[in-house]
Amino acid sequence: MNIKAIKQLLPFAKISAIEINKKACEELDKIDMGGGGEIFNDSVLNVNLVCKYDFAFIKGVLIHLNPDELHNVYNRLYECVKLNGYIMIAEYYNPTPVMVEYRGYKDKLFKRDFAGELMDKYPSLELLDYGFTYRRKSLNDDMNWFLMKKNK
Repeated sequence: MNIKAIKQLLPFAKISAIEINKKACEELDKIDMGGGGEIFNDSVLNVNLVCKYDFAFIKGVLIHLNPDELHNVYNRLYECVKLNGYIMIAEYYNPTPVMVEYRGYKDKLFKRDFAGELMDKYPSLELLDYGFTYRRKSLNDDMNWFLMKKNK
């Protein structure tokens, strides 16, 4: 759904996606990703990105990562974006880190201030906008989004 929405807004954009789920990758194969766009059937922890992008968007991924891996993913996210490019994060938010039971499991879902941690790690990131999606008014869960620009 995210790729389809981006394609509606930017029909001529070249889009690449990282997706760990093989079936989801098969669905992505049905979408025109634009000339040169790629689908990586891999984990955000392992994927080898050689390109720099104008815009990186991550949604509903950070909440499921082991907190010990976050700084590795923050590095990957920051490094894959060009100077003057943008990073958008859409995740569950909590001002302090907390583990939430997820489908009967512990240590599978975490809430925290992902954007704040990313901006603390990379002071060149400028927060441009942020907001909240409410499950009763959107197709999403309750989640916060943050749009940042990578400056010098």
